[in-house]
Amino acid sequence: MLTLLVIIIVFAFVFDYINGFHDSANSIATIVSTKVLTPFQAVLWAAVFNFVAFFISKYLIGGFGIANTVAKWINPEFINLQVILAGIIAAICWNLITWWFGIPSSSSHTLMGGFIGAALAHAHGFSNGHIDVINYSKVVPTFLFIFLAPFIGMVIAFFITILIVHLFKKSNPYKADGWFKRLQLLSSAAFSIGHGGNDAQKVMGLIGAAVIYYENSKGNHLDFKQFVADYSWVPFTSFLCIALGTLSGGWKIVKTMGTKITKVTPLEGVAAETAGAITLFLTEHFKIPVSTTHTITGSIIGVGATKRLSAVRWGVTVNLMWAWVVTIPVSAAMAAIFYYITMLFF
Repeated sequence: MLTLLVIIIVFAFVFDYINGFHDSANSIATIVSTKVLTPFQAVLWAAVFNFVAFFISKYLIGGFGIANTVAKWINPEFINLQVILAGIIAAICWNLITWWFGIPSSSSHTLMGGFIGAALAHAHGFSNGHIDVINYSKVVPTFLFIFLAPFIGMVIAFFITILIVHLFKKSNPYKADGWFKRLQLLSSAAFSIGHGGNDAQKVMGLIGAAVIYYENSKGNHLDFKQFVADYSWVPFTSFLCIALGTLSGGWKIVKTMGTKITKVTPLEGVAAETAGAITLFLTEHFKIPVSTTHTITGSIIGVGATKRLSAVRWGVTVNLMWAWVVTIPVSAAMAAIFYYITMLFF
């Protein structure tokens, strides 16, 4: 069983790294498209603040609430190590597929779909009377924020853009552009902190569920708070891996996020990133794991909509939304298959 736990931890950190380069576009797309930083400078900037988020979560916020939520997506009696491994493998596969095709899908929701799909396979589905496999109090808010996070980001970005345009309407355009290029460094850093604080905790939550199952199976009672205290290297490594992944960059998705949804100026980049950061900070406060991809996409749409609705390339946006919709069921189906395969070997 220890060998399986080690394999899970390794795969979880691999997913964390992939999540970093898959989602690096979220933090840097606008700052690259407005030419404030070169692509390498941008990923370095984002990676540093992804890691800074560890210290903010640990010492300022005082905990890892999102990780605790993820660890409790499935009720404990339907969790075993094979379930967690199958969920992580499915999430890795879907993230790589969407990265290859340049689709900014949600790492959060592929993890959730994978975890649920494997657990349902373990419990032989709902048909066996196991309607309590899923911890609905934790899953339903996460599911609702598939739609709420981009909407909130869009609304905040819309009003921030309108406010900025109104405040600076008499400014020299050239000087204002220079100021907003500098401000984009701050807004990008804020969004990167939000990204690190949100996404690194998701993998940490799955590792926590695995470690808690392992320790409890040995007769050592362990809850999530004790897990964080006893395995302090897990949160540190989770944030480090996502930062290293961000440093690797995900250029195909950068192109989609930075240019295909709507053309973004430095002013609009500040508005989109600030709106995205505010949304992520709010959801972290309420311990709800959300998609940073959905959040920044909604924010960019909100910025584009201030010019005119036709400024948003709705064809691209609709395609992205289809990817969001299919992520959970496809990940769940893949995880169920991987669960049965995993059971043959462990």
